Amino acid sequence: MQEETYQSKTEAAYGLLRRDILATRLKPGAALKLGALRDAYGVGWTPLREALSRLEAEKLVTAVSNRGFAVAPVSKAELEDLARARRVVELPLLLESIANGDAEWEAAVVTSHYRLSRCKIAPDDPSEAAVDEWDEKHTAFHDALLSAAQSSWLLRFHATISDQLRRHHRFLGLAPTLRAAEGRQEGYEKAVAALREAMGIGHHTALMEAALDRDIERARRLMEEHIGYTLHAYIHAEEEAGRRNRPGKAAGRKAAAE
Repeated sequence: MQEETYQSKTEAAYGLLRRDILATRLKPGAALKLGALRDAYGVGWTPLREALSRLEAEKLVTAVSNRGFAVAPVSKAELEDLARARRVVELPLLLESIANGDAEWEAAVVTSHYRLSRCKIAPDDPSEAAVDEWDEKHTAFHDALLSAAQSSWLLRFHATISDQLRRHHRFLGLAPTLRAAEGRQEGYEKAVAALREAMGIGHHTALMEAALDRDIERARRLMEEHIGYTLHAYIHAEEEAGRRNRPGKAAGRKAAAE
């Protein structure tokens, strides 16, 4: 009984920490201090350490020498690497799923697409609840697309890549663009447009239709495009930030007038 209680506390700590890391409520690179975590989650030292060790094995947490744990960082280089990994893993899974999919698979894809289509996207509703709902339904849609695949190892790799991509998407692509949009900073139109395109239902619908039509080449091409959307949104956000931070013509005219 005591062992079961200990295990349940460890599972609870693991689930709470994992949820908040993936949602970037615990920011990439942030120190994970056991005292603060104990107070925040109401879980003891030992279950927290066990949970953090499991998350380190999943590369969601890093162990910092002599300083405990930290949330794993994110970067453009890793985002690009994840996109390459996704092409290697997800494209074969999609094609295998299309080849094996039956009527039950088709129903799951259609249902998950409908639920995604009912979500508001972040440029229209940037609230945490709306972003969380879209994230959940978006993951469910892609899981449904791949659900008829039979390679357990590729599916395991895909789950790992998907978790890391969710963090990168929210922190690198979504958060900077929404902060700028909320502040109505000039020059972020392209970044917001890229985010709207990435989250919009249109290309998800096209991908669903290609899969249901068993159109292998079209599905492959659409998935290739889809994989690039997260990086596309981030690059636009980074470009617009760079433009905003560079001295513009107005600043030059002001200096000349002085």
